[in-house]
Amino acid sequence: SMTKQEVLNKLKIDEHYYGDFGKQYLSNSDIKTLLNNPLELKTPSKQIPAFLVGGYFHTAILEPDKLKNFKVVEATTRNTKAYKEISQGEMCLLQHEVDQCEVLIEKVMDNRVCRDLIHGDDVEFERPEITELFGNNWKGKADIVNHSEKLVIDLKTTAELDKFHWSAKKYNYDSQAYIYRELFGYEFIFIAVDKKTGQIGIFDCSTDFYKSGMNKVEKASEAYDLFYKTEGFDPSQYFINKTL
Repeated sequence: SMTKQEVLNKLKIDEHYYGDFGKQYLSNSDIKTLLNNPLELKTPSKQIPAFLVGGYFHTAILEPDKLKNFKVVEATTRNTKAYKEISQGEMCLLQHEVDQCEVLIEKVMDNRVCRDLIHGDDVEFERPEITELFGNNWKGKADIVNHSEKLVIDLKTTAELDKFHWSAKKYNYDSQAYIYRELFGYEFIFIAVDKKTGQIGIFDCSTDFYKSGMNKVEKASEAYDLFYKTEGFDPSQYFINKTL
């Protein structure tokens, strides 16, 4: 059996974090599946352009040396012949998406508060951590752990900044905030940048936001226990019962 430090060292490597080794831990990306369709757990999610753009944005700010892993195609859309020939069925970034990303990155880095939060005196990037919540093992990888400010900071690109508080619940950022506060012992904040306007929002989390996140994690854990830890459980006999 491995020590916790050995586990964390292994989880630092993306292929282990996202691969079979990491799959022995639940993570915030499992919340949606566990709440909506537990049988789909651990099936790979479909790549969508927004994820790829978000990934590029993260990488450029936190791990610029890894930008060479992104394939960029000089094409106007993903339906062009040029794109299809170069991408060979793999999801690639379009040059104009990268250009747009660079503008957003510059906006964030030109903002003194953001820059200090991201590149402070005592910060760690892409740091993994594990803990037990509601009887199950959970993992997370923090974008930024700022020790001097005692904050865990997450970078997001968003389609509409003024609706961020609404999308935060929809996309389970509340459970993310709760999990990461438990993992790292620091308060959680989001730095979000509007993809269209480049406007920046810094969002901290209320007690209610953490609480709604905790409720999701608890429900997800219950679903996991029922579907994956209950001997003789027959999912075909499972149904949800509510009164309207």
